[in-house]
Amino acid sequence: MKQSEYIQLSACELSELISSREVKAGEIADLAIGRAKEVNAELNAIVHERFSKALKETEEIGEGRFAGVPILLKNISQALAGEPLTSGSILMKDARSEADSNYTKKLKEAGFVVMGHTNTPEFGLKNITEPKLYGPSRNPWNQDFSPGGSSGGAAAAVASGIVPVAGASDGGGSIRIPASFTGLVGLKPTRGRTPVGPGVGRQWQGASIDFVLSRTVPDSAALLDELQVIEDAAAFQVPLYNGSYEEELYTGLQKPLRIGFTVQSPVGTPVASDAVEAVHKMAKWLESEGHIVEEADNHVDGYELMRNYFLMNSGEMAGVVKEMEAAFGRKLQAQDMEIESWILNIAGQSVSAAEFTASLASWDKAAAHMAKFHEKYDLYLTPSTAYPAPKVGELTHSRESEDRLLEQMEGASAAKQQEIIYDMFLPSLTVTPFTQLANLTGQPAISLPVHLTEAGLPLGVQLVAPKGREDLLLKISALAEQSDIWQGMKGNPYFN
Repeated sequence: MKQSEYIQLSACELSELISSREVKAGEIADLAIGRAKEVNAELNAIVHERFSKALKETEEIGEGRFAGVPILLKNISQALAGEPLTSGSILMKDARSEADSNYTKKLKEAGFVVMGHTNTPEFGLKNITEPKLYGPSRNPWNQDFSPGGSSGGAAAAVASGIVPVAGASDGGGSIRIPASFTGLVGLKPTRGRTPVGPGVGRQWQGASIDFVLSRTVPDSAALLDELQVIEDAAAFQVPLYNGSYEEELYTGLQKPLRIGFTVQSPVGTPVASDAVEAVHKMAKWLESEGHIVEEADNHVDGYELMRNYFLMNSGEMAGVVKEMEAAFGRKLQAQDMEIESWILNIAGQSVSAAEFTASLASWDKAAAHMAKFHEKYDLYLTPSTAYPAPKVGELTHSRESEDRLLEQMEGASAAKQQEIIYDMFLPSLTVTPFTQLANLTGQPAISLPVHLTEAGLPLGVQLVAPKGREDLLLKISALAEQSDIWQGMKGNPYFN
């Protein structure tokens, strides 16, 4: 098999070739390694490789659905025993995992061969991937632009053909944002659908969930079959899907769907004409398929939701810093981490238990609004991102900006500190205001590659479903993938 053939194949297709003995797993691993060596220096997608170990592991592949198929893990939460897991933090640059995460165990049980870990912003806090520890990842469509974040390294790896799928996680859009920016399929499953831990029963109070980025809908469906789980120790659980997402992809829908859509930012920020065009294009296609599509208001207060999201981030980051101080045996300083992490930590120290509880209650309020919304509408259609990918460095704070933020935080009241945080993240939030809702309500959502800008950059649309209805998202996505509306890798210089 030639490398040009390898990069066009999905994980499902590679699995079939390996299981039918038409090609050896070692040959596929060699092709993946060759592709990584060819493109990673310019994209900075992989920050730690284990190529020789992976090749050795292909000599004894198991019976799993994806036995012998190469994959990359994200350098946060997706631990592999004995390998580095730094969360993109200079402070954690020497950290190694003592054991596999439950997520990694499930991937290994499915037969995947882990090639290494991908780049992520420090502690996964940003919608771009430009950690000081490793430097920025770059977008395969145009290297001047970001692949997004926090699963930016994973997106760059999949959108450049290194691997067909890569581990990713999504706590505020970190699967769907890079999918939108790089022409990929980005599914965030229902809260509690995929593994967490061991040692934790939730991630970001349930906002964050691990899954994958892929180039095809069947790959995402098949991976959901493999990764869905009920864990006794997990804080959140959802009933297992009684069927197969992969096998039922093309069984069709029982009735015409009723779909509500919006192109209005939930926090009142501008939305690019390309994002509006993408949603209208998708709406028109859905109508052509016989579905009812109309503009609709979900009645969720986006401002309140985001302020409470950032308050949660503050409390979580303060907790992380406290744990690290105990581990390192010293007080941490501003220079130990990047500005967003440190500012959140400072604010988190002033968040009361009552405020933290109230912030989580606002999530439940939003979930109630969305449950009411879905009594009328089967799906909710929005832009995945309000703009196409920003340029590398565009959303990274300058030294002067960092100093100004530190000065503002000094002596500020708890309420003022939260205002400073909102303003600090506002430029990034303006680019990506649509994804956080599904994280806080726990709903499944997917980004689909249906639009290219005149500059040749991808921009996705997002579909949100009621909790537990990934099957609905995947079926409508599979139909879109077979239609003229689908863009995928069309125009991607790494594939054409």
